[in-house]
This record gives sequence, structure tokens and C-alpha cells, in this order.
Amino acid sequence: MNITPAMKVLAVWLLGLLLVGAAFFATVSFLNGRLYSPEHQVDLYLGALRNGDGGAALGLLNASVPEGSNPTLLDGDALRRASAAVKDIEVGDAQDAGADRVEVPVTYTLDGAETTTVFPLERIDTEWGFFNVWRFEESVLPTVQVTAQHTVEAAVNGVDVGLPEGAAGLASFYPAAVTAQYDGKFFAAPEQRAVVTGAEAPPPLALTTESTPELTQAVDDELRAFLDGCAKQTVFQPTNCPFNYVTNERLAGDITWSIAEYPAVSITPADGDWSLAPLRGSARIDTQLRDFFSGAVRDVSETVPFEFEADLTVTEDDVTVTPVVRY
Repeated sequence: MNITPAMKVLAVWLLGLLLVGAAFFATVSFLNGRLYSPEHQVDLYLGALRNGDGGAALGLLNASVPEGSNPTLLDGDALRRASAAVKDIEVGDAQDAGADRVEVPVTYTLDGAETTTVFPLERIDTEWGFFNVWRFEESVLPTVQVTAQHTVEAAVNGVDVGLPEGAAGLASFYPAAVTAQYDGKFFAAPEQRAVVTGAEAPPPLALTTESTPELTQAVDDELRAFLDGCAKQTVFQPTNCPFNYVTNERLAGDITWSIAEYPAVSITPADGDWSLAPLRGSARIDTQLRDFFSGAVRDVSETVPFEFEADLTVTEDDVTVTPVVRY
């Protein structure tokens, strides 16, 4: 068979078409494995978390925000801090889950522990009939509960958050680390930390407030002022005061009181408020007494122990100590 020039040209064209077709299908395969892959969707989502772009992350995850939840953790600095704790991220290969569904495992280190979160995605369409369109399966974001006593606010991932009636639920992306703490003038709560690794909510962050040195000092100052006021009274029984001196002898000189030992202040939380432990101290009386029978005058310098209680009221900016003296 003689091969004519026309046949040669046709063969070249056919070969070219085959090469173009092969290149086209190779390109489609490549793009479906990269830009149009479910793994790429997960990469985009994780990148949005790192950038603090909550709007993009929420759209990619195809998730809804729980009704009534606080959105502080869903954008900006709070989101960036939540994601910064996620280290050594590796996005695994998608695993077939049947019916145009896959599961993409993401392994990472969070608070020193290696953890894996599996993201389910579904193929919903194709673009131009060739490129797969993947979407995260619809979900609801988990909620991190933060509770606290004695305060209606806390710092969550470094951002001030209101705690109406001492509690709030904050919607969160995942994976993430969430911290909560409170630093006030008179009381503070050390940092509590939770990790969010999936759609299930982590254990609540319960802040336990403790008195600060400033509160102890403020209470001590008020108690000292109260007792110093009692010591200024020049009678055996200072009015509304926890100490007195009992004698059958007659007064023969001036009465001088002084506080020998001020009570140690111990403040503890109690029933959603603050409580002062019983207050113990001692006062000294200096005076002169005349014996009722002999008329002899003697100098008196004695220490008188005392004990009393006090009610304590603490607000964000004020401390009130109300002594309770029972005779």
C-alpha cells in the first residue's frame, strides 16, 4: 500500500488529536486531584482559620452558628489565637465513604497531643462537565461553655466577653484551642483551657475566682480603721466594738486602748459571694484603778483577746466590710 502525502498529513493530525486528548484528560485528572479535590477544600478551610477569616471558614465548612451563641471565637484575633495552637498539620488522602461521599483525615498536634479530625465532604456537581465540585457536609458548629462566679465578664482567647448571669456559650470552629480567664481588681480566675477537635462540644470552662492581694489589703484596711476607731474611745466598753474590760474597781485615771494584734484576714467564696473567716485579735488597755475597799490605786496594763465576725460585700470597684459584734 502506498502512503500518500494526504495520508501522512491525516496521520499527523490524528496523532496530534490523540496527544491533545491525552493531555486534556491528564489535565482534568490533575486538577480533580488538586484544585478540585476534597483535600484542597480542607486546605482552604484550615488556611482561613489561620488567617482569622471567619466568613470564609464558615462558608467553606458549610456550617451554621448555634442560635443564641456568642460569635467572639469566629473571627479576627480570637480565631487566629484559637488556630495558632494547632501544629504539624497533615491533610491525608480522601477516603471513599460511598454515594459521592468522602472523608478527609487531618492529623495535627494540639496542646502536645497528636489528634485526628475527619471532615466529611460530598460531591455535589461538576464544572464544565469535567471538574468535580466538593462541599463539606452540612453541620452545626460546637459551642464552648464558659462559666464564672463573681463576675459577668471574662477574657476568652484574649478578647473580653460578657457573661450574662455568669455564663456564655461561644460557637467555635475546629480544630482549635480556647482559653478563658479573668483578671479583676479584687478577684481573679486563673486560665482554663479547652481543645475543640470536632463537632462535639468540649467540657465547659468553669472559672473559679479567687481573692486578689488587693482585696485582702482593702479588707484589712477597713478592719484596721474600724478597730482603731474603737481604740479611740476612752471607756471600758467601747460602743459597737468587740472588746471591753470588766472590773469591780473604780476608775482612777484615764483609759487608753490600743490594738495589740490585728486579725488575720481570710477570704473564701461562699454561695456565690465572699465570706470572711471569724476575726480574732487582741487589744491592750492602760489605765489606773482604785480598790473599792482599801482605796489603793494600781496601774493596769492588760491584753484583752477579742473575736467578731464581719459581712463582706465586693463589687468590681468597691469593698464594704460590716462588722457584726455580738455581746
